[in-house]
Amino acid sequence: MTDDLPIRAYPLAFADRVEIRFGNAFPAVLVVDRESINRLRSALQDGGVALGVVGDEWE
Repeated sequence: MTDDLPIRAYPLAFADRVEIRFGNAFPAVLVVDRESINRLRSALQDGGVALGVVGDEWE
């Protein structure tokens, strides 16, 4: 994954999930349940902290 990869999130309210698409023509898709969103966010934040990501990037 690189900084120029398109990332889009689509709420699937009828399914209580969010679909996250990576890429354009043939995107990879990650579907996250409502209950798992904060767990995913926490894992990404932990990884960013381990890599030294600082500042407002997590707000």
